[in-house]
Amino acid sequence: MEEKNKKILLVEDDPNFGTILKDYLMMNDYDVVHAKNGMEGFEKFKKDDYDLCILDVMMPYKDGFTLAKEIREKNKEVPIVFLTAKTMKEDVLKGYKVGADDYLNKPFDSEVLLMKIKAIMQRKATETISDSKQFEFKIGDFDLNSKLRFLRYKGGEPVKLSPKENELLRLLALHENDLMPRALALTKIWRDDNYFTSRSMDVYIAKLRKYLKLDEKVEILNIHGEGFRLVVNS
Repeated sequence: MEEKNKKILLVEDDPNFGTILKDYLMMNDYDVVHAKNGMEGFEKFKKDDYDLCILDVMMPYKDGFTLAKEIREKNKEVPIVFLTAKTMKEDVLKGYKVGADDYLNKPFDSEVLLMKIKAIMQRKATETISDSKQFEFKIGDFDLNSKLRFLRYKGGEPVKLSPKENELLRLLALHENDLMPRALALTKIWRDDNYFTSRSMDVYIAKLRKYLKLDEKVEILNIHGEGFRLVVNS
C-alpha cells in the first residue's frame, strides 16, 4: 500500500506568497489546497479532510483566529499553525487559546516551517498509535498477542517476546504495509530519539527479522532516513 501524501489547508490572502508557499509544500510531497480568505478557507475545510491547517492571522472577511475557532468546533484534533506578521505576545497567546499547535512570524525560514509540520504530524501520529487498544494481530502466518507478548507461527508453540521486541512489532503491525517512522518508535518505546537509542532499535529490528524469516511472505524493510515498513505479501 502506497503512503498517501498528507493534505494541508493553506489559508493565506497574499496571492503571491500563498502561491509560492503552496508550490514549496507540494515540492516537499504535501497535497495543498489554497484558500485566499477565511470564509473560503472554512468552506474548503468543511468539504474535505485535512491533516494540518496553516492559517494567516490577518485576513479580510474573517481573520485566522475566528477561522481557527470554527475549525476547532468541527474538528478538535486537526493541527493548526498560525502565520503572522505581528510578534505581539497578546496575539501569540490568543492563538494558543483558540487551539493553535504552533506559530510562525513572517518572514520565516521555509525549512523551519517544514520541520514544524513534520514534528506536529509525528506527534499526532504518536498520540493516535498510543490510543490504539488493538493487541491481536495477524502478520502473514504469524499471530501476535501483544498483551501476552506471544508470537506464534502457524498455530505452533509461541515465542515469548521481550517488552521492547513486543512493542516494536506491535507498532510495525499497526503500520502494516505502511511507513513506521523511525522517530515515532524511538519516542514511543525508548522515550528518546538520539544516536544510541537509534542503534538500539536497529538491534531489535534485526531480532524481529530473525523471528519473522519463518514466513517468506513477511519482511521488515528499511526505508532509508525515514523508518521501517512491515511488508506482508499476499
